[in-house]
Amino acid sequence: MKRRTKVHSRAIHVNVPIALLERFDQELGFKESRSKLICNLMEEHLGLPPITLGNASLAQLVRHLVKHQEIDSTLESLLLQVLAKSP
Repeated sequence: MKRRTKVHSRAIHVNVPIALLERFDQELGFKESRSKLICNLMEEHLGLPPITLGNASLAQLVRHLVKHQEIDSTLESLLLQVLAKSP
């Protein structure tokens, strides 16, 4: 069996203006993670390669489509069923 690489993380505490945090949270999709998005922004700031169509996972692609309302609910449901069955 293949060992999984554990990515270690650390909780940090930062102060941000309430209005900025509220706007940020409004932009998040229902199933999106604030922490994950902040990590992505930090990676972008550091110049790390972004997730592109070529290296994105199927789950990331579906989340993007759902967030930007580019698929209807029937297709979303079918894609989520496929994702649930994939390894």
